[in-house]
Amino acid sequence: MSGAVEAVGAREAFAITKSDSTIVNIDALYVGGAGDVAVQPLKGSVVTFVDVPAGSILPVKCTKVMSTNTDATLMVGLRY
Repeated sequence: MSGAVEAVGAREAFAITKSDSTIVNIDALYVGGAGDVAVQPLKGSVVTFVDVPAGSILPVKCTKVMSTNTDATLMVGLRY
């Protein structure tokens, strides 16, 4: 046994366009431009993360990145 550790990274990444209706099904969200981010988690109601700093990764599985209440920019959806 070598004891090597394999890094786990996203297998897919794509630009997110904010939409109250488009289904994205992502495992995490990279936020490139600071601001508020409203998402629809896999389970539960829409939630808004307030004042997310630029360069953050939100580790929340979600079906939608809402246009309403989202002013953050340069977002990238991640799938693991």
